[in-house]
Amino acid sequence: MGIGLDAMTALSPTSDTRAGEVLRLRREISRMQRRRSEHTLLPLDPAFAALLPDEGLQTGTSYTVSPSPALVLALLSASSGRGHWCAVIGMPTLGVEAAAAYGIDLSRLILVPEPGDRWLAVASALAEVVPLIVVQPTTRARDADVSRLSARLRDRGSTLLVAEEPGAGRWAQSEGTIRLHDPDWHGLGEGWGLLSDCTVTVTARTRHSPRASSVRVRLPGGHGAVETAAAELTALPPLAPSATGSAVATDDAVAGSSDLLFWAEAG
Repeated sequence: MGIGLDAMTALSPTSDTRAGEVLRLRREISRMQRRRSEHTLLPLDPAFAALLPDEGLQTGTSYTVSPSPALVLALLSASSGRGHWCAVIGMPTLGVEAAAAYGIDLSRLILVPEPGDRWLAVASALAEVVPLIVVQPTTRARDADVSRLSARLRDRGSTLLVAEEPGAGRWAQSEGTIRLHDPDWHGLGEGWGLLSDCTVTVTARTRHSPRASSVRVRLPGGHGAVETAAAELTALPPLAPSATGSAVATDDAVAGSSDLLFWAEAG
């Protein structure tokens, strides 16, 4: 059995307004959201399409992700854009304005910034009605509790993103990992300027595709959302001289190479 409405009530004293608000939200969403997902995949932003084998998040499963608010919002954006409800548990630094910049529908976003030690019960309760949930654990979960939550995810067709530091290990029964690394901020000069955007590498591995897949993206991009990073210009390889060694042909090749570099730099 999972931790459902009765368990939430038992865990929460009547004076706990936070738990009461979660229960109220559950009842409200239940009237608007189907209780079983009809989708096998939740969409991802096109910039992340190459990360996962099916170009989307498997429903009824969980993934371990980096605890980066920018990465979390980027992973939620496509599903929210399709009208799915999303929830974020235990991430008090996640900003509402930033979520809106990523294209997330705030009217279908549930934030539980400080669930305390009830984070697992909150995640299990919301998994009944919310298709995509992010949780940053505040305590270590027992294997038995993780198994019950995983069964709830499979039964309801919900997807859970567990935001954990790499040193915390992999969430038990996780379908895969999605990690952010190698950030490179832009906009600052030598002691002046403003941060404009950040280029990062996002790498994913899954149980069915253990070979890592990586993409380089701007997160956030110039307009706040995720953008595919432009490929860096590399110098063209030198052209080998022909077998005849014609000086005219070599000069033409050098001139052609210079023209190509000029137009490449000009965009």
